[in-house]
Amino acid sequence: MKYRSAINIFLILSLFSIMFIAACDDTANITGIDNITIPSSNVSYSVYIQPVLTAHCAGAGCHDDQTSASGLSLTSYSNTTQNYLVVAPLLPQNSKLVWSIEGTSGNIMPPLGSPYKPLNTNQINGIKTWIKEGAKNIL
Repeated sequence: MKYRSAINIFLILSLFSIMFIAACDDTANITGIDNITIPSSNVSYSVYIQPVLTAHCAGAGCHDDQTSASGLSLTSYSNTTQNYLVVAPLLPQNSKLVWSIEGTSGNIMPPLGSPYKPLNTNQINGIKTWIKEGAKNIL
């Protein structure tokens, strides 16, 4: 009887663990975001940039509000733009965000082995254009 109860508890905990892990998977919506073409001008932060950052950078354990890896949260416009060294409006070539996503800083983000996929060329160019246009929070 004790043996059967232990197995039942184990099965219930295993099922709960699987459901919990699946619910925390941030990769489910990445495919749709990766297929969106960011325009070459008038780049909207809320429409294009934040969804990319959320899918590729601001997930649990990385640049979210709780973890703030390297002291950086990318969960909102104010968090993303609060440090001029991270996002230098009008100067993408001087922005650490660009260096990181291009890998020119020596460390590519997201790092290899991360559960998050690297940004595609359109997303990198879109972020650079957004910064070049002043890193504004336009709709």
